[in-house]
Amino acid sequence: MKNFKKPLFLPSRGSFKNFRLKILIFISVISLSACVNVKKATYFNDISDSEFKSRFENMESVIKENDLLSISVSSPNPEATEVFNASNVSLTQTSTATGTTTQASGYLVDHEGFIRFPFLGTLKAAGKTKQELREEITKELVDRKLLLEPIVDIRYLNYRVSVLGEVKDPSVLTIPSEKVTLLEALGLAGDLTVYAKRDNILLIREEDNVKKLVRLDLTSDEIFTSPYYNLKSNDIIYVEANKSKVASTSRVNQWLPIIISSLSLAVIAFDRFL
Repeated sequence: MKNFKKPLFLPSRGSFKNFRLKILIFISVISLSACVNVKKATYFNDISDSEFKSRFENMESVIKENDLLSISVSSPNPEATEVFNASNVSLTQTSTATGTTTQASGYLVDHEGFIRFPFLGTLKAAGKTKQELREEITKELVDRKLLLEPIVDIRYLNYRVSVLGEVKDPSVLTIPSEKVTLLEALGLAGDLTVYAKRDNILLIREEDNVKKLVRLDLTSDEIFTSPYYNLKSNDIIYVEANKSKVASTSRVNQWLPIIISSLSLAVIAFDRFL
């Protein structure tokens, strides 16, 4: 009976074990490199119980061109007051922070910074705070003897912030309360996605015709003492994508599962054949 020799093209068990070990090491390295750093995906890492003093100084925004203001006047004489509560702008649709659409009417600040108010005529509004404009209107009503003991209330109808980038619902949010923090705005936009870069949030703010670009870190407790933690009207928040998002769209990452599966099948096939 003839002895058949082992085919030359088949590897020995020793060499195959080394080959299989290298494949397993390769798969392990690839898998570990794809793991997400949990700390980079969470807020306020390693923060213990703490107290932070809120910063609200100089938070009242000045009125600007194209602002839409609600100005209501009341007094002991309702009939005499009625004429001062007619706005100079027709109903306008606005999107609120809750995602609903509302209609509002008010006084539009024109491109020169003025509004037209009943009986008082043209008033300069741009560059003043709501309190300053409120005091001016109240004084004019009293000095001209148009109303006794008038109460003037002014609110923004277009107090809004924009949240863009890696959030669930990028949107322009109208804030009825005229007060919102960075975290509240992100929450209203559906929170950050898992691909968001939490340590490099970009805030764009325009003041005195100058745009400021500020980077904020949500993984640090310093955010609570930042002067930019409380947002102002027309602030823009941009959330940048992290490296995982960029990698997930590359061709290498798309083919990686197929390569790993093919190598795994090759290891199993060789193991059974030998």
